[in-house]
Amino acid sequence: MQFKHPEILYALFLLLIPIFIHLFQLRRFQKVDFTNVAFLKKVTIQTRKSSQLKKWLTLLMRLLAMAAIIMTFAQPFTASKTALSSKKETVIYIDNSLSMQAKGAKGPILERALQDLFEKTSGSKKISWFTNNSERKNTAPQDFKSEILSVEYSQNQLTPSQVLLKANQLFSNEKDVLKRLVYLSDFQQKEAFPEIPEDLIVDAVQLKPVKTSNIAIDSVYVASKNASTTQLKVKVSKTANETSDAPISLFNKEKLIAKTATDLSGNSGGTITFDIDNSEEFIGKLEVNEPNLPFDNTLFFSINKLGKIKVLTINEADGKFLQRLFEKEEFQFTQQTFKTLNYNEIPDQNFIVLNELKEVPASLATALKAFSDDGGSVLIIPAAEVDYNSYNNYILTMALGTISEAKPQEKKITKIVFSHPLFKDVFEKEVANFQYPKVNSFYNISTNATPAISFEDNQPFLLQKSKTYLFTAAINKENSNFQNSPLVVPTIYNMALQSLPLPRLYYTIGEQNSIAIPVKLGPDEILNIKDSTAQFIPLQQTKANFVLMTTTDEPNKAGNYQIVKENEFLENISYNYARSESELQYLNPEDWKGAEVYNTVDDLFDSISEANSINSFWKWFAIFALLFLTIEMLILKFFK
Repeated sequence: MQFKHPEILYALFLLLIPIFIHLFQLRRFQKVDFTNVAFLKKVTIQTRKSSQLKKWLTLLMRLLAMAAIIMTFAQPFTASKTALSSKKETVIYIDNSLSMQAKGAKGPILERALQDLFEKTSGSKKISWFTNNSERKNTAPQDFKSEILSVEYSQNQLTPSQVLLKANQLFSNEKDVLKRLVYLSDFQQKEAFPEIPEDLIVDAVQLKPVKTSNIAIDSVYVASKNASTTQLKVKVSKTANETSDAPISLFNKEKLIAKTATDLSGNSGGTITFDIDNSEEFIGKLEVNEPNLPFDNTLFFSINKLGKIKVLTINEADGKFLQRLFEKEEFQFTQQTFKTLNYNEIPDQNFIVLNELKEVPASLATALKAFSDDGGSVLIIPAAEVDYNSYNNYILTMALGTISEAKPQEKKITKIVFSHPLFKDVFEKEVANFQYPKVNSFYNISTNATPAISFEDNQPFLLQKSKTYLFTAAINKENSNFQNSPLVVPTIYNMALQSLPLPRLYYTIGEQNSIAIPVKLGPDEILNIKDSTAQFIPLQQTKANFVLMTTTDEPNKAGNYQIVKENEFLENISYNYARSESELQYLNPEDWKGAEVYNTVDDLFDSISEANSINSFWKWFAIFALLFLTIEMLILKFFK
């Protein structure tokens, strides 16, 4: 028990005064003569005993009443350390990720939590709070209540470590402050729980859905294509033991094209095939009806009329293998010999291959440097014998280093950097028993460029710096069997594709997406991305013959969009949410050492209210004082 005014307790020493008066009272009983002495002696003894008991009871009641009055003014109370802390700061984290759309007992778990926060928030103390995509510091309770119900879902999802880091930024730097983080989330599995700092209280509320089953449209891709038809494969994923068939609908500009069902009896889901006419653009939408988690029920995609990547090969060696690679629908392929090269065609290209030139004259090096500075991509395949000065002068300007005399030594090409952008989505897994090609001679190189493929001794075989690539050996059939290797196709083919990234079927919101639009802009012209209700200006770089756009968090809503220059339509583009939250697997906050776990927002606020409550007892002592005084009066009046 603690006291608001403990100095008043010194008044308890005053209780000694009535005790001393009682003990040292000098008044004596007076003698009264009666005729019957024996009877009078008996009466005197009884009267004295009765009087002494009455005095002791009266003294006790007075002492108790005085003590109760003193305790009343001292104001005793009990409270926890949390309640007694004079400085308190509360930060609330609200997980508004897409998995919070899952249905709870009273509707979507995020909406229910926001409603509970609205109803439970009171008082005048300012609150700091944040979500996955917004933050507010020191907001008044009324402002908090007016904003909380308008929180929307976000494709972002913070990990527990990121939440603690963000919360720490919202707390003040004052010392001796009780810091409390209220963590509202479904705790979808992301990473292990971090260690909680000693000066932080974490109250975790796990918002649980009623069902953990889910059916999602995972992805769509082009399986095959001919002159008239494009075949689309749609992958449907599932969680839990969902075995019912899922009907999938295909729309083109909101017009239903086809509807079919997929068998979900497998462990991971199923696949559906659609055939569409590729004679015109297709603004597509795939849809499945699944009530538990709505965000992944729809997948948008678009197929534009194909633009072609312009590829030029400058040959001093046999270029038939390059011709086989690039005489496809997505490329506009031309080849010239080094002696008949038309320099005026270089700026109009997207990808240029120097196919085993023996030298790179200064005029060609200058033209290629200007081409690269404007965003063009170059692949350098050296000849078996080269002019080192001209080669080194050029590749030095491209920050690729310098080559030295060729070594006639057989080497296997064994090391593939699977994480390199050239090999993204090429291999399902890292291959260990690949039939590796070899070379009979190679060039030593001094460089700090990034290797994509290396020899068995870790010397680089293929280097990249920005959008310029360099082989360190000739790849003609006399020097290497690389042309016959399965590796040649994805390697050089992807170089060309990445020189002018063609629009994909769709892009993922939250990832860094690069889109090259083959259009030339004037000095004050820009590109916009828009839908029927809104538009935004993406980050963009103007190159010689295309514009490179980059998007990350915008747009923030999945759908089909248009790329426009002023009011001129250029291309369709589609965005979807990442499917990482479709798997409803959760961490158990009970395993988070140091965190207090609650099942509902109501339980949390009841606990906080109890922890912050101060139990005052002065009223009880005032009642006891009146009670003791009343008992004293009754003793004086009725005790004979």
